[in-house]
Amino acid sequence: MNKMWIAVSAIVVAFLAITSFSPLEKFYHNFAVPQSFLHGVVADLLVTNGTIYTSNVNLPFADSMAVRNGRILRIGNYSSMQDLAGFATKTLNLEGKVVVPGFIDSHVHLIFGGLQMAQVQLRGVDRREHFVNKVKEALSNMRQGSWLLGGGWNNDLWGGELPMASWIDDISPYNPVWLTRMDGHMGLANSMALKIAGISKSTEDPGGGAVMRNGGGEPTGLLVDSAMKLVLSCIPEVSIKEKREALLRASNHALMRGVTTVVDFGRYFPGVSTELSWEDLSDVYRWADLSGNMKIRVCLFFPIETWARLYELINEAGRKLSQWIYLGGMKSFADGSLGSSSALLYEPYVDEVQNYGLQVADMDGLYNMTVSSDKSGLQIAVHAIGDRANDLILDMFKFVASKNGIRDRRFRVNSTALSLRSSSIDSQVSLCLTYSGTFFLPNKFSEVLLGIYGCMPLNFLGLGAGGGCGVGLGLGWGFGTAFGSQYRNSRVTFEGTGFDRKNHNEERDSENPRKKVQKIHASQ
Repeated sequence: MNKMWIAVSAIVVAFLAITSFSPLEKFYHNFAVPQSFLHGVVADLLVTNGTIYTSNVNLPFADSMAVRNGRILRIGNYSSMQDLAGFATKTLNLEGKVVVPGFIDSHVHLIFGGLQMAQVQLRGVDRREHFVNKVKEALSNMRQGSWLLGGGWNNDLWGGELPMASWIDDISPYNPVWLTRMDGHMGLANSMALKIAGISKSTEDPGGGAVMRNGGGEPTGLLVDSAMKLVLSCIPEVSIKEKREALLRASNHALMRGVTTVVDFGRYFPGVSTELSWEDLSDVYRWADLSGNMKIRVCLFFPIETWARLYELINEAGRKLSQWIYLGGMKSFADGSLGSSSALLYEPYVDEVQNYGLQVADMDGLYNMTVSSDKSGLQIAVHAIGDRANDLILDMFKFVASKNGIRDRRFRVNSTALSLRSSSIDSQVSLCLTYSGTFFLPNKFSEVLLGIYGCMPLNFLGLGAGGGCGVGLGLGWGFGTAFGSQYRNSRVTFEGTGFDRKNHNEERDSENPRKKVQKIHASQ
């Protein structure tokens, strides 16, 4: 036995001596044995001959990069990658194409958007006749009694007239129909859907919502904000299979536009069950993660009413459930939207002089939940579009920060119209404003133009990182416009300021030399 161990030891020593001999290493190198074979680091992929934007001021562009297990090992010129190439390394020649870091959309409704992609598409419809024909075409392939769902319509594209059930009743006598407006704060039901939901002239408006009526008090078919629950509660919930397909469909849609990470606020909005977001986590996201079907990274927010549940989950599993799924924080609503005339304003809407918008949240209850959530270390995001709603939420954030202590908590105001005074921002409150680049609706503003929906006058107001305020870019996709497509063509006008500029969202630093708007906060 001792002789055998001596022999084995001698062989090992001889092998180590031979392989460590530098002339032999040189021999291997001369015969194209990769250095990675000798040193153990091998790239899965070499990307070459491209224009790669690095975000590094010292090396803003490179032509090659090495990747291993989905992570970048190195970026530089092609010659600097050779020691990372192995026998199994694949090479991708970009032929001069441009590579940029993946975009982060800080406000989406991912599964909802994926579901809508398989429903009646009314986005971009600019005539009543086209609206009706799209619905009629979809109904031709449906069984009697089944629900026709869809959305994305924008009445401002055909002059501002709001649709009514009478538009589609004649073509949908045997099917209930529900079509959401593009902002998700209003929906149109046909008469059959209204009947199923029990909505009539005697139906009272729920708190934080409105059943729109004609001059005789009869419902027109339009439901605003929390009133939508009257119909939504009657619509059969989609199957788990449909939701999983929606995630894959939406993820592919995002990747086609360069979006690799999203902050997902789920299928939660006024009038909808708070359970949907939790069901989507267990039935869809966890499934996709375990089955290898996650394609983009997600940061998930949940209804603020369920803050204790999220707090317990984070304590048990941590915020990072996997490389794909991150637990973000809590979401709530203060008001509706400008397009649905439900954003909460100080002044009335031009075409509805008695309408100041809707306050969809009980502020005392929201304050208490926000204090508890914040004290537990959870990030808070509140949807607020109107100037009055923004002031309510900013004041609430100030009180919460005072009660729980100053820290880098990064309160979020989602979908803000940014029609707020610079003095509204407390420099001691860590705040992130997330705006949705949807469109400009001048006919929906009050007599004194208070602000804009979807465009960003932050530079003009002198707000930036120095004032405790960061800016996140999010389109609210799922309700709003498709990822990234609307940032190119916005137009901003501020009455009385002389500020009128196309393509303002290019955000040139010269507009405000004191500050540089930071857009990273929403994704952190």
